[in-house]
Amino acid sequence: MEDLLVGFCHELRLSGVSVGTDDVLTFASAVSCLDVTDLMDVYWSGRASLVRRRDHLPTYNLVFRRYFLDIEPEAVDARRRMMRASANAGATLEIPNTEEGLPGEISPDEVKLGYLASTSEVYRHKAFADCSPEELRQLRRLLSRMRVTPPVRRTHRTTRARRSATLDLRRMARDAMRSLGEPRQLAYRTRKVKLRPLVLILDVSGSMADYSRNLLQFAYSARRANAKVDVFCFGTRLTRITRALDRRNPDDAMRIAGEAVLDWDGGTRIGESLRQFCRQARRSRLGRGAIVVICSDGLDRGDPADLAESMETLARLAHRVIWVNPHKGDVVDYVPASLGMIVAKPYIDEMHSGHNLASLERLAGRLSKVG
Repeated sequence: MEDLLVGFCHELRLSGVSVGTDDVLTFASAVSCLDVTDLMDVYWSGRASLVRRRDHLPTYNLVFRRYFLDIEPEAVDARRRMMRASANAGATLEIPNTEEGLPGEISPDEVKLGYLASTSEVYRHKAFADCSPEELRQLRRLLSRMRVTPPVRRTHRTTRARRSATLDLRRMARDAMRSLGEPRQLAYRTRKVKLRPLVLILDVSGSMADYSRNLLQFAYSARRANAKVDVFCFGTRLTRITRALDRRNPDDAMRIAGEAVLDWDGGTRIGESLRQFCRQARRSRLGRGAIVVICSDGLDRGDPADLAESMETLARLAHRVIWVNPHKGDVVDYVPASLGMIVAKPYIDEMHSGHNLASLERLAGRLSKVG
C-alpha cells in the first residue's frame, strides 16, 4: 500500500504539483487512519495533504482519475454521464472495453469520489429505514461533515458600529468635550449579537430504532459546531449526554453516549421525560430562551395529561419548540396520527421531518435562521 501511495505522489510531481516528503508522510498517515478500500477517503486525504494551491486542483483530479481509476481525461465526461445514469437506475453499469482505457464493469458503489456526487445524492434522499448497513455508514460520514450554524439573538447591550440607525450620544458628547464643544464626527451604536442556546432532546426508544443513531450523529455535528448546544436522550427516563459528545472521534462519542443511556431501545414516556427536563431547566436556566428540538415519533405510553402539562411548561420556557418526526416524511400537510403528537401539537411552533439526510440538512439550515 505504501508503494501505491508513493507512486501516486510521484505522478503528481511529474505533472507539476509540488509535493514534498513531509506531504507524502502526512498523506500516508491520513490514509492509514481511514478505510483504504473507500476511494473517497483516499481522494480527500490526498486533496487535503498534497494540494496547496487552488490552481493545482484540476491537475490533482486528472492524475487521481488516471492513476486509481485508469480513466483518461478525454473519457471523464462520458464516464460521469454513465455513472449518473447508473446511480439513478440503481444497477451495475456494463461498459465494454474500448481503446480509451475504460474498465469493463463499474458499479456506482465501488467508485466513490468527490466529483461523482450521484451516489451520494441518491443516499441523501433515501429514508434511513430503507438503507442497508453500508449505505448507513456512508450517510454517517456525510453527517459527520455537516456543520450546523448556531442561531443568534440580539441582546440589550450595545457596541460600537460603523453604520446604524441609533446614534451613540454619549460617545459623541465625550468627543465634543475634547474638541471644545464641537462634534467632529457622528458615532453609532448597535445591539450585540449573542449565540442562542440550542437543546436537542432525542427519542431513543424501540420505535425510533431506525432513526435514533443518525439523529445522534446530527446532534454530535451540532455540538461540534456550537458550544451552547445541550443534548438529551430519553426513553423511559431523561439522560444528559452533552459531555459524552465532546470527543474528537465520532465513533468514541457514539459509544460513550450509548453506554450512558440505560433505556436505549426501550419504552417511551415523553411526558415524564419532558417534565424532568423542565425541572432541570428551571434550576439551571438551561432551556430559558433556547430553541428546543424534540426528535420523536410521538408514540407515548405515558399519561397524555402529563405530556400536555410538560409541553405547556416547555412552550413558556423556550424561545421556540421544534418537533422532528421521521414519520412525517415529505408530506406537506401532515396530520399526526399518534396520541402523543395530537396532544403536543398545540404547543409546537414548527414541525420537520428527519427521515433522511436531505431533511436533516434542511433542519440545519432552518436552525441557523430561527431567532
